[in-house]
Amino acid sequence: MYAQEVDTYIAELEKEKRIPLDQIRTLVHEVVPEVVESIKWRMPTFSLPGGGDIIHMAAFKKHIGLYPLPKAIEEFQEALAPYHTSKGAIQFPLGSALPLDVIERIIQFRLNVLLEKKH
Repeated sequence: MYAQEVDTYIAELEKEKRIPLDQIRTLVHEVVPEVVESIKWRMPTFSLPGGGDIIHMAAFKKHIGLYPLPKAIEEFQEALAPYHTSKGAIQFPLGSALPLDVIERIIQFRLNVLLEKKH
């Protein structure tokens, strides 16, 4: 489900920031068709219906931030080595192609973690 607040967040950005955010958004919807969008902590957030945030994303001056929670960053540490990461964040420099295959695997990982918690 596409949320108007997320549409507005993305639409207000410069093209170099809109394109990667749209790519991530599309990817989330492909992996999790039932995903619910909202704005949390002033960032587009993708959640499972009934609760559980999959990821958050945001545009900054020099990078796109992806926030999949610490466990996902640990799990994909090797694949994320070319990027600046912290405990809960990944920074993708503006002007660089996003590693969509890695992001897709992170989304799937987060989805699996949330589904395991439900059972």
